[in-house]
Amino acid sequence: MLKWLTTLFKSKEKIDPMKKFLIVGLGNIGEKYANTRHNIGFKILDSYITKKDISFETQKLGDIAYYKIKGRTLVLLKPNTFMNLSGKAIKYWMTKEKISLENILVITDDLNLPFGSLRLKTKGSDGGHNGLKDTQDKLQTTKYNRLRFGISADYSKGRQVDYVLGNWSEQETLDIKNRLEMCHKIIESFVLSGPSITMNTYNGK
Repeated sequence: MLKWLTTLFKSKEKIDPMKKFLIVGLGNIGEKYANTRHNIGFKILDSYITKKDISFETQKLGDIAYYKIKGRTLVLLKPNTFMNLSGKAIKYWMTKEKISLENILVITDDLNLPFGSLRLKTKGSDGGHNGLKDTQDKLQTTKYNRLRFGISADYSKGRQVDYVLGNWSEQETLDIKNRLEMCHKIIESFVLSGPSITMNTYNGK
């Protein structure tokens, strides 16, 4: 009887462990990049930790913050490797914190979506995005969760780099505040309810 109860308890432990999630905002370090379109991942995490009254601490390969919600632990990461080596930091913290691939969420800008559009996906190509390209390379898979924030493609031919590394317009700066709150909800829904429910609830809103 005792052996059966022990087996049952261990089985329950495996099914219902303390869950841990790696939430990554992509961007470039340095003041000159702080308000650029390419840094929306940083901006979303900065606004999230401000709301939760926690702070980042600079550690190996990035700035890290921890937050707990309903039995889940969020490890929030802003890589300090610059965009093109984002995957290096993601892989390191994924391994260090023993976080499974399905519990990773990478937040990034997307030229292919209208400004402010939000789309959660569980897999996909890098779409020419260097941060996603390195993430795919380091994780050796395209099957990882990413939250794409639309920055539109409102630039003339040959000006893509200037556009993504350019600052938000005054109107975009005003409009983006409302979208940040929606991003917070998506992060927490992803952690608490999973990607499928979150996609059905928030994609396209």
